[in-house]
Amino acid sequence: MSRRHAALCPSPSRQPPEADPIRSPRRATHRRATFPLGPERLALAREFLRFGVVGTIGFVVDTSVLYAAIWLAGAGPYGGRLLSYLAAATTTWALNRQWTFRDRDSGADPLKQWLSFVLVNLVGFASNYGAYALLITLSPFCARHPITAVAAGALTGMTGNFFLSRRFVFGARPGRGP
Repeated sequence: MSRRHAALCPSPSRQPPEADPIRSPRRATHRRATFPLGPERLALAREFLRFGVVGTIGFVVDTSVLYAAIWLAGAGPYGGRLLSYLAAATTTWALNRQWTFRDRDSGADPLKQWLSFVLVNLVGFASNYGAYALLITLSPFCARHPITAVAAGALTGMTGNFFLSRRFVFGARPGRGP
């Protein structure tokens, strides 16, 4: 072994016991990782991650209903997309209510909350559907494979939908502001 290699990659026998995680006397006491985000931002990141998981499920629902509407009902790519959006919005509202924002009970009637969710998310829908329609119209590939346009639309609307839903639909956390 060259001196350079030995300097860069010291053997375990040359390392002090504290540096070796197996022989270290401190190995039994694991410290929890600290995050520089702080508890509020960590909670926000957790909600956003959950929102993304729910959105992925919504994407599957959206795409499945779109293809069913096109192939089985003859709805076409535009009318089918409206049906698929409503199905996906209902699915994501229910999952976000039960999982993503479960600590943010607004006390709202479920029907009113669903309506509020759909109305607030019209901002995301406008960008979602706009990206979809633009790609279907301008890209022959997307016209042949609408799933690609659905994916682009879903990504476009996600961030706005998250913050609008968090603030206006699912309310504040108990004892805190939005």
